[in-house]
Amino acid sequence: MISTRRLNKYYKGAEQFHALKDVAIDIGKGEFVAITGQSGSGKSTLLYVLSTLDTDYEGDIRINGNLLKDMNSNQLSALRNRDIGFVFQFHYLLPEFSVLENVCLPAMKLKQYTPAQIRERAAEKLSLLGLKDQITKKASQLSGGQQQRVAIARALINDPVIIFGDEPTGNLDSANAKMVFDIFKELSLAHKQTIVIVTHDPEIANKADRTISLRDGIVVSC
Repeated sequence: MISTRRLNKYYKGAEQFHALKDVAIDIGKGEFVAITGQSGSGKSTLLYVLSTLDTDYEGDIRINGNLLKDMNSNQLSALRNRDIGFVFQFHYLLPEFSVLENVCLPAMKLKQYTPAQIRERAAEKLSLLGLKDQITKKASQLSGGQQQRVAIARALINDPVIIFGDEPTGNLDSANAKMVFDIFKELSLAHKQTIVIVTHDPEIANKADRTISLRDGIVVSC
């Protein structure tokens, strides 16, 4: 599902910084993988490059069989909308929109379904995440744990084959962090969706199927 070869990332400034160094990894369909490492190790950089949010790199990345460097910006955008879901540490919900409206947004952009079908699909995802009774509420009326589950529903609306998470449990208490982890685990087991998250939480990392650990931009274990 995800493969990299000779992947290098440089930050160019007064002094060039080599952030990722010859990264070569393979992640299979339905795997739940945690990317770990100390601050500055390159783990978030790797996640953003893998997820196509950062396209300034050297080397090869394949996502679901697609060689990214052969794709133009429009093709990459279509790939992101169709095949990739994102969950960040902060939920980035629109507070003035309802829960249902927030979840619908990526599907409205993709335009693969009618508005009625999109609303039905959004309701199904919210029900799956235990939020059926919160659909009409404004996003700002929910608790932090509920808001993060809405963000997961939003990431799921287009049935992506890969879900990337950047510290998705970082702002949650232990009970809500466990709930979010259990949701990701269920998605990988029951729905065969590939889950790749960056985390500082050793408990979350230890429960993943596999851990990719970075130090100074180098993969030290995978």
